[in-house]
Amino acid sequence: MALATRTDPERPAQKGPRQRPEPPRKPARRPSLIGSVWRSTVGKKAVMAVTGLVMLAYLAAHMVGNLKIFFGSGEFNHYAHWLRTIGEPALHYEWFLWLLRVALVASVVLHGVAAYQLSRRDLAARPRKYARRRHGASYATRTMRWGGVILGLFVVWHILDLTTLTVNERAQPGHPYENVVATFSTWYGNTIYIVAMLALGAHIRHGLWSATQTLGAGRPHRDRALKIASTAVAVVLAGGFVSVPIGVITGVVS
Repeated sequence: MALATRTDPERPAQKGPRQRPEPPRKPARRPSLIGSVWRSTVGKKAVMAVTGLVMLAYLAAHMVGNLKIFFGSGEFNHYAHWLRTIGEPALHYEWFLWLLRVALVASVVLHGVAAYQLSRRDLAARPRKYARRRHGASYATRTMRWGGVILGLFVVWHILDLTTLTVNERAQPGHPYENVVATFSTWYGNTIYIVAMLALGAHIRHGLWSATQTLGAGRPHRDRALKIASTAVAVVLAGGFVSVPIGVITGVVS
């Protein structure tokens, strides 16, 4: 007896394009160390601290150079010329100044962007205002924020005033001493500069203190000394810069 065989009816052909198998996915790339540091809150604070110290070192050197104006036009103009010839003959005329400017611009941009992003994160983390405000922290935050805005606007003015000589009506190209005296012989030049330097002092005081905490230098037994040192550095730098327009106003520099 033969066994009957049963055959399944043929399946209808599928309509439409055939689906191709998906290609294997590439393994996710690990974020770089620099990217990971920048994206973290601690990393942004560290960037702010380091760039702040770079700008602080520049301000200290800049203030010392500015004080040469009290030794007369010859001394000050010679100093201004020397800045443009640093590194010769290895570097061409003004190359050192341009390298310094690039480093400062990079520090300012990184400092400002990190500050802005940290501020946005802080607001996003607490969308509702606290019932009780910590007056000390609130004052320091406002001082740093508005101080940074004032200083940013001042840098633009300062470049237009004493670098490009665009807004300095009595400027003489190639005569730095005379240009400084000219700008501080006007009420608006003195007002802008002194207000900016007061904002700089407050910014340095709070910023230097914050940098010591971020970089791990703060300890309960040395916090008082660090606060005194931050205040002293701020007073010396702001006072040194303000002494120049005061010298012009009083006739000591003329």
